[in-house]
Amino acid sequence: MKVSVIWICVFFLTILSFSFGQEAEEPTVEEIYLQSAEIRLIREQAVTVDRDMKLLALQNLKNMIEDGRVSTGSPEAHYILDYLAVEGIGNQIRENRRVINYFPMVRKEACYLLGELGGEISKDTLLDVLNQEDEPMVKAEAAYALGKIGINENDEVARALSYSIINQDAVNPDSNFAFAVLLSFEKIAKANEGIEDPEAFRAIIRIAQGNYVRDVKRKAIEVMDLLRQYQ
Repeated sequence: MKVSVIWICVFFLTILSFSFGQEAEEPTVEEIYLQSAEIRLIREQAVTVDRDMKLLALQNLKNMIEDGRVSTGSPEAHYILDYLAVEGIGNQIRENRRVINYFPMVRKEACYLLGELGGEISKDTLLDVLNQEDEPMVKAEAAYALGKIGINENDEVARALSYSIINQDAVNPDSNFAFAVLLSFEKIAKANEGIEDPEAFRAIIRIAQGNYVRDVKRKAIEVMDLLRQYQ
């Protein structure tokens, strides 16, 4: 009789262990979509070839972020934003050898929302954008979003921003992009009690001495003064 009771206990413990193990598993992206009709709709809008529909998807996702229905690290949000942040660059649709989904405004808005979400995943996507992108307005949005997130472990972000400035066209550089980078340096310094990467100082000096509008060059001097406070 005692043996039977022991086996029954073992059986139920095994079932309970299996049940808890099942509950601990994180849902896949596909399972998340099945749980949210709104996210499924936004995803379908995002993967169309229509520019306005993609922008609508981003507006709808922005509403969800502002309402707190998706937050930092949300896989459903990143699945959409990571895709749209490289629309026409990383993922291309071609007809007769011509890219038909080259939508800089879509990429720009996706970068903005990545900055709103924040976190490591957003940071990594924005660094990819900074490296791949060829439109200054999108690069500027990515740079500013990186500053807003504020993560700069081992000066990874500061170094990427510096590289993008140093490799700009020296004859006709983009002032808006340079200003966004300066703002990003400023935010990163405040969030991390300074920036140690010497390339950042080199990039800021490049802006202060470069072919930029007066307000941008003045901002470069302000950021240099800020960084000196942390030395």
